[in-house]
Amino acid sequence: MSVARKPVEHDTSPALRRVLVTGPSGAGRSTAIRALEDLGYEAIDNLPLSLVPRLIDGGSAQRPVALGIDVRNRDFSTNALIEAIDTLGADRNHPLEVLYLDCSPEVLVNRYSETRRRHPMAPAETPRDGIAIELDLLAPIRARADVLIDTTELSPHDLRAEIERWFKPADLKSLAISIHSFSYKRGLPRGIDMVLDTRFLRNPYWDESLRGMNGQDAAVQNYVASDTQFTEFFERVKGLVLMLLPAYVNEGKSYFSVAFGCTGGQHRSVTVTELLAKALAEDGWQVSIRHRELERRGAAQG
Repeated sequence: MSVARKPVEHDTSPALRRVLVTGPSGAGRSTAIRALEDLGYEAIDNLPLSLVPRLIDGGSAQRPVALGIDVRNRDFSTNALIEAIDTLGADRNHPLEVLYLDCSPEVLVNRYSETRRRHPMAPAETPRDGIAIELDLLAPIRARADVLIDTTELSPHDLRAEIERWFKPADLKSLAISIHSFSYKRGLPRGIDMVLDTRFLRNPYWDESLRGMNGQDAAVQNYVASDTQFTEFFERVKGLVLMLLPAYVNEGKSYFSVAFGCTGGQHRSVTVTELLAKALAEDGWQVSIRHRELERRGAAQG
């Protein structure tokens, strides 16, 4: 669920848009920051509060900015953050929007139990104790939110979609593209428009130095790209997708998804997904990435 606390002018001076992202630890702040970065925002996380006004005052008007703030920030205090919100929110030349990511305490407890992390507010106590302290500290900030998104029942993929709905710059091309990697062992992902098999490419799994890495690592990407069939395959796929996208826009389609599969969903499919997403983003398209098997292992959730 997402709620607008007060009217947000999405089309006014989009280049000057400033978003402050906050909320309890474990609610998805890192995922939201990455989603905003994919939308073209200059993303700055864990900036000391004392530096926030200086950054805004000296910031460039060429790109929107997303600032990640939570209780782990150096010099954090509720009063200091409220003061920063009030001061920056009063500047019409640099409007500030507060995005608050909420989540039920029970789900936050479960997320901490799954990761076995200590809560920053109660490192020597149970996560439940730390969550209660943090929610109490953040209650006044929650009340100041311009946009509140409850991530209790949202997957990382769902959260990214909500971020795009609220904060997509008006000048981005209207078709949202989602590129997925997956393992054939676990079956095809649902709701995909186009599926391509990458199992014919060289498999980094058989190189012991690469086995523990994934297709987000440069060494793995270089290994896969060294396959003599890779360049022609990649260029043909990229050309096909770039040819289809304007046609889908003309047909009024708002979403298009492509999935690449390999044996384990770790090396080859992830590599092609990363490289195609980069190429499409450079061409000006709005692109999001989902690595299904990496997410299941906890590698994509921050």
